[in-house]
Amino acid sequence: MHFQQLQRSLTAHLRDPERRAAPPDIESRRVGIYRDLIYNNIESFLSGGFPVLRSLYSDERWHALVRDFVRDHVSHSPYFLEISEEFLAYLQHERGERASDPPFLQELAHYEWVELALDVAPDEELESDPEGDLMSGRPLVSPQAWPLVYRFPVHLIGESFQPDEPPPQPTWLGGYRTPSLEIEFMEINAVTFRLLALLEDARSGKAALEALAAELQHDNPEQLMQFGGELLAQLREASILLGTELS
Repeated sequence: MHFQQLQRSLTAHLRDPERRAAPPDIESRRVGIYRDLIYNNIESFLSGGFPVLRSLYSDERWHALVRDFVRDHVSHSPYFLEISEEFLAYLQHERGERASDPPFLQELAHYEWVELALDVAPDEELESDPEGDLMSGRPLVSPQAWPLVYRFPVHLIGESFQPDEPPPQPTWLGGYRTPSLEIEFMEINAVTFRLLALLEDARSGKAALEALAAELQHDNPEQLMQFGGELLAQLREASILLGTELS
């Protein structure tokens, strides 16, 4: 029990060195090595994983944010690559609203996390015909293509653009990984966002577009079908669609 108590005392200090004293029977120099190593590794990974967010914070405010995360969040994953996901969970569910944080904090963090998540997402082999007819066949959405919607235009935020209020219209994006393993983002609209969702269940591209036309109560379905066929081709060119399902 003494060893477990010592462990708890030590880890409490490492998480919150300003308010929790280190165990008295451990040399302060040794404790300092562990304290700096843990914090610096976590802070370095977060700075690299959220570069835009980091650029918006002064050194003092950024380190206070990271200290809060290290102190208050209980991680559920032991993997170093998932620190960014744990940080995102902290921002979304535990930190709450603070006057010192920008109103787009959670959305910007999610947008930056998507880039890392797509980069390390495992390959999922789907048998497809890359030259298949996207209208008569069933288009396959790449598992490494994620439709995204945000209140703020997160892809435009930086040191020179930090909106205080979201615009009237949401921002729709498609995040995806190309065959050359590059992570790209495409600005889309609500119609494309909905089409990608319909493709998950539709038996063909034509069926998905017909469902979309019905939802929109489009006054010229033939025009929508022509536009939709061109859009499907563009999505395949961007590697958001892999082609068509093999029968």
